[in-house]
Amino acid sequence: MTLRARHLLGIEPLAPDEITALLDLAERYVALNRSGSKHADVLAGLTQINMFFEPSTRTQASFELAGKRLGADVMNMAVAQSSVKKGETLIDTALSLNAMHPDLLVVRHPASGAVNQLAEKVTCAVLNAGDGRHEHPTQALLDALTIRRAKGRLHRLTVAICGDIAHSRVARSNLILLNRMESRVRLIGPPTLMPAGVAEFGAEVYDDMRAGLEGADVVMMLRLQRERMDGGFIPSEREYYHRFGLDAEKLAHAAPDAIVMHPGPMNRGVEIDGTLADDIRRSVIQEQVEMGVAVRMAAMHLLADNLRAARRAGAG
Repeated sequence: MTLRARHLLGIEPLAPDEITALLDLAERYVALNRSGSKHADVLAGLTQINMFFEPSTRTQASFELAGKRLGADVMNMAVAQSSVKKGETLIDTALSLNAMHPDLLVVRHPASGAVNQLAEKVTCAVLNAGDGRHEHPTQALLDALTIRRAKGRLHRLTVAICGDIAHSRVARSNLILLNRMESRVRLIGPPTLMPAGVAEFGAEVYDDMRAGLEGADVVMMLRLQRERMDGGFIPSEREYYHRFGLDAEKLAHAAPDAIVMHPGPMNRGVEIDGTLADDIRRSVIQEQVEMGVAVRMAAMHLLADNLRAARRAGAG
């Protein structure tokens, strides 16, 4: 099992066999996390720094837990209290961090491309925990693992991604992954929440929820990202829910065994009916959270293997 890249900056560089290898290893970590011990020593002796320039309790907690379960020394950097707030540039921050000799650097940043820029300046392995509207690779991978476990495969599925497509790095990463694994993707939402050039994304585009959900195997709802909106993208939350919120009536248009997903946090009664979100027969939202820890363990495991191999080659 291997990843060929030094970093995990996006789904775009990953080949189908790398995606499969990472998911297969994550399956092993699902079993470990459900066991009595929950610990391995794969990252023993390595230091992991989590640096989040924008808040995300769920993702940061997941990466922290993943690192600790693999035996790493984990440090969460409080960026809000750091020199960045005093005018330090991203490059200065990267160089300062590099001087501490971390092995794994987990970064979330509000600017698209910032994580790639930082990765060019450090000698450790970098994992993108979400950058602007660009990518969120581990979210797409945990979604893929959740889908594969529920459906038994990732290929030849019809997956509907619904809601705020324009502001969503989750949608972008999932679209790339699902296309790569030969599934059919539909993007559903109001035209105001579709990105420019959406016709070139390799997906079918719908602004009618019922038509878009027809026969879908997977229904993936997205959060309305108001913090990234700077205008009147929707008339009102009530109107949005009426047209694009997932409820039992709209879900009835999907396949009878369709699963319901949401990357969280959810706006109940805006993007999804609360009863549906909690329906253990259809909803896999809680399983997505569980898969997140296993996928991040697998990603850090494979990147640490690459890092150690590169260091051995350099020493030789």
